[in-house]
Amino acid sequence: MGRLANRLFGGWRGDRRIWRRGLVLAALAFLVALVMLLHAQIPNVIGNLGSLTETFLPWLGLCVPVLVLLALARRSATALIAVLFPAIVWLNLFGGLLGDKAGTGGDLTVATHNVNADNPDPSGTARGVAASGADVVALEELTTSAVPVYEQALASTYKYHAVEGTVGLWSKYPLTGVKAVDIKLGWTRAMRATVTAPAGQVAVYVAHLPSVRVKMEAGFTARQRDKSADALGEAIAHEKLTRVVLLGDLNGTMNDRALNGVTSQMRSTQGAAGSGFGFSWPASFPMARIDQIMVKGIEPESSWTLPETSSDHLPVAARVNVATSS
Repeated sequence: MGRLANRLFGGWRGDRRIWRRGLVLAALAFLVALVMLLHAQIPNVIGNLGSLTETFLPWLGLCVPVLVLLALARRSATALIAVLFPAIVWLNLFGGLLGDKAGTGGDLTVATHNVNADNPDPSGTARGVAASGADVVALEELTTSAVPVYEQALASTYKYHAVEGTVGLWSKYPLTGVKAVDIKLGWTRAMRATVTAPAGQVAVYVAHLPSVRVKMEAGFTARQRDKSADALGEAIAHEKLTRVVLLGDLNGTMNDRALNGVTSQMRSTQGAAGSGFGFSWPASFPMARIDQIMVKGIEPESSWTLPETSSDHLPVAARVNVATSS
């Protein structure tokens, strides 16, 4: 350790330029910190730049070790001190996600999975999700031809199920009050049902918000997603049951301001009771958590991602406590 420190800093003694070198690196460090600190102020007017930044905001933390290495290479004390600023801001924003907050309680396990319309193995995907032990499973991006395959594969585990458009809900407990939820698309990609669990009734919403695209000429195109998110939030706000669970692919993260209509009234199970970021997409190298489990009037106990299936998304699951919730 001493040799390493001597190698890195030995030539710094007596070098007065360590405070004058690396001013550009110091400026970059402050810029990264400001982007993280003021991300909510980045406008969405041009290419939804604010939402794009917020989608991948945690990854800005990678700038910190890069800047540290560059500061060491430049032998700049000024740059090294400046790097503390983005490091502190990142830890303030995301440090709470690094620990394991999972509890051991809970009386209802839920899971959600965007199964991918082009899934080559829907039966295997269904069995993989069912193996999680979830009491309630939501599936998104169902095709007409694949629905019977999922129904057959899940029939032995889940006695009750309902499908509305391209989303479906499978449950070990009775489903009532099943209906489509209008999210202003012109076709059905969201639904609502009451699950009568042993600990009480829970309103379960399943949603697949429109996809977003990053285009060179248009930036982060998400107008339809944002409109649907507002409609979904409105539906949840008018829910009569006090215990609510939202399962689905929202094509956005909890940091994305465009989902405020939903996120402002619900808690993320991953943020409240998970371990790490719980990234779910893309399955081959997860970079963002766009598949969400959120609750209202229910206490999250644990939250996790499930093993990869034949989909381009990872399934996510959570265990919640219904009995002690209001």
